[in-house]
Amino acid sequence: MIKPHGGQLVNRIAVGEVREELLGKAAEMPGIILNRQQLGELENIATGLYSPLEGFLDELNYYSVINEMRMGDGTVWTLPIVLAVTEEEAKSLRTGSQIALKGEDGVTYGILDLEDKYLPDLINEAEQVYQTVDDRHPGVANLYNRGEVLLGGRITLLNRLPYREFNEYRKDPAQVRELFARKGWKTIVGFQTRNPIHRAHEYIQKCALEITDGLLLSPLVGETKKTDIPARYRIESYQVVMDKIYPADRVEMVVFPVDMRYAGPREAVFHALCRKNLGCTHFIVGRDHAGVGNFYGTYDAQRIFNQFKAEELGIIPLKFEHAFYCTRCGSMATSKTCPHGEEYHIIMSGTKIRELLHRGKRPPVEVSRPEVVDVLIKAAAFMYS
Repeated sequence: MIKPHGGQLVNRIAVGEVREELLGKAAEMPGIILNRQQLGELENIATGLYSPLEGFLDELNYYSVINEMRMGDGTVWTLPIVLAVTEEEAKSLRTGSQIALKGEDGVTYGILDLEDKYLPDLINEAEQVYQTVDDRHPGVANLYNRGEVLLGGRITLLNRLPYREFNEYRKDPAQVRELFARKGWKTIVGFQTRNPIHRAHEYIQKCALEITDGLLLSPLVGETKKTDIPARYRIESYQVVMDKIYPADRVEMVVFPVDMRYAGPREAVFHALCRKNLGCTHFIVGRDHAGVGNFYGTYDAQRIFNQFKAEELGIIPLKFEHAFYCTRCGSMATSKTCPHGEEYHIIMSGTKIRELLHRGKRPPVEVSRPEVVDVLIKAAAFMYS
């Protein structure tokens, strides 16, 4: 099976007597309260989803990732995984000490071995990661609202986060790898989505499945924009059609517990590396992957992969053109495979689909299956109520 990024799957989860001892010590440590997003990052580091990271980035690695898209040792990594606190909180924290990481519910979820406290360069981070300093970009807006001081150091997870949804699809990287091994899959293609399934998705997923042993559907269930379809409806859109459009023994669905940053090209690489840690050998990169508004070029997220050597990434990006239904071909196609003019193409953006649903109208069957449309109608009723 493909090796995790960095060569070894990180595991920073304390168990048994070690966990009990650390929980006892944590009660005497200075503590800070983490929000939901920060707790999610804590868990993703601990489970190895963000391998080779073993903690939140220190100053050296922060600036290396921002400016070079690499860790200080040269390992490719494109997004800063950081822990931000206020200046007031940072004053009482001493480097070289251990910090209890608590939730708003009072539970101690982990420990940070505090190795570094430093000030980020927010403007540089916005320019490098998001290619804009405009706070109309949701990622930039979140960046500007972040705490003023960053804390760096290795973490240890003591308690898992409680989840109410999608538990049947939640698996740690080690568990996903075991699943692939049991199935005998040697090549696996990962598909990231923050949208419900539609015909174009089906087309590129099946094209990718033709050259691999298995397909991992990996819908993102973290925070997204308010205008995005809620996660539970995205999951349901796949549930209602999975047995109709995929061979049951060649597809699995595991949710991706990460927030969207809308960092476009950099986030596409990040998404690929995380799926590599899950055991994927290939990763689908479509049109405007992880984009938002007009902040990135249509295929910038595909071009960024050309900046790295294949052996540095270790996962193969599958770059697909925008798919559409051609009435002359009588099938799904792309500009690479269809000889007919645009007047024969049925294309509909997510925005256009949402507009139709908002008006109580159904998208055409060439765009979305009727079972999926039924789910989208429920989603629209929820979003616009």
